[in-house]
Amino acid sequence: MKLCMIGTGYVGLVSGVCFSDLGNDVICVDKDLNKINNLKKGIIPIYEPGLEELVLKNYKNKRLNFSTNLKDSVRKSDIIFICVGTPTKRNSNSADLSQVYAVGNEISKSINKFKIIINKSTVPVTTGDELEKIISKKVKKKYFSVVSNPEFLREGEAIRDFIYPDRIVIGSNDSKSQKILKNLYSPLISKGAKFISTQRRAAELIKYASNAFLATKISFINEIANLCEKTNIDVEDISIGIGLDKRIGSRFLRAGPSYGGSCFPKDTKAIVSTAEKFKTNLSIIKSVIRSNKKRSDLLSKRVNSILKNKIKNKIISFLGVTFKANTDDMRESSSLKLIPFLSKKGAKIKYYDPTGPKKEFKKLKNVQFSNSIKDSIKGSDIVIAHTEWNDFKSINFKRFSKNKKLIIYDMRNIYSPEKIKKLGFKYFGIGR
Repeated sequence: MKLCMIGTGYVGLVSGVCFSDLGNDVICVDKDLNKINNLKKGIIPIYEPGLEELVLKNYKNKRLNFSTNLKDSVRKSDIIFICVGTPTKRNSNSADLSQVYAVGNEISKSINKFKIIINKSTVPVTTGDELEKIISKKVKKKYFSVVSNPEFLREGEAIRDFIYPDRIVIGSNDSKSQKILKNLYSPLISKGAKFISTQRRAAELIKYASNAFLATKISFINEIANLCEKTNIDVEDISIGIGLDKRIGSRFLRAGPSYGGSCFPKDTKAIVSTAEKFKTNLSIIKSVIRSNKKRSDLLSKRVNSILKNKIKNKIISFLGVTFKANTDDMRESSSLKLIPFLSKKGAKIKYYDPTGPKKEFKKLKNVQFSNSIKDSIKGSDIVIAHTEWNDFKSINFKRFSKNKKLIIYDMRNIYSPEKIKKLGFKYFGIGR
């Protein structure tokens, strides 16, 4: 099939590349000329394992192309995916849909035959209705169909999640589009993916409800971890004990820093904002947002407590600063609060992240990027394991540090407390 992906951010680029790998002809469109030229050279704007290889392979085989010409790309395609950003509005909790509607308006100028227009961006309920109104001002409804097809891609696992999805959700108000899209996704359905057909509004809400529920699980286990620290219980035992209950499940029951990234923070706010428009109180999700907001402050206080209120001139090493492993995404990472807090207290901070130095810390006093794990740990008073990269899971701290009073603060519970203590170092974990 001939597909057009509008937006070469995380969702558009990964989805477009994977669709081309399934044998479709795909054009990825973006208004950023520099980004498009780089993609043609195989230069990827995001860090995602395996993505570069797939881009090079499918671009070489001419199944994948990149363009800044939206009008021409839409005309050449049968199915158009809208994959633009829906960030939180300034001074508001609601989603900014200006890019989605602007793209809808542009698409309406280029429809020359029947097109399926798929909203893959994360959008509130009724966005598809509004998009349909915008396009129908210039095009008769018989020439297009607006569909909601939410994505469920995890950063760092996106290619695998696309190829082996738990489910494919198609929200469409016409059976013709559902049949075409079932055929498009047939290679994934044959591998076991569940194909779910719903009304368009239901598909829009499924995405928000999914992210809100997962955010709730993270906040829940983090609060249980707080109790475990007070009662001398290991939260890992609790996670296993409740996670084996099939009604609960073990995923997203890992205690650690606050949730971050491009989805959970903005999507929890947006679903609350949507509910308020419909005069519905989502009190549980509101509590989750509040709990997550407090999380970084709580961890900052814990570092202060571990160092006995003597942060000034302490050398602190951060292992990882991204919000999770296998991504370079810094959005809403708890390190964005922790590192400035410690810097203001007079600490000297070194950090190492496999994805390189971060612009967010360039202007901070006494904060510098280390070129290796060894350089980051060397001479440190405390090592904070912030992000769960595989690179950090088997570190021999004794080989990297001569400081017999070295403290390990394991914010991801990736180390054995007993092994760290046997090395002669002090160990602190989350909920331990």
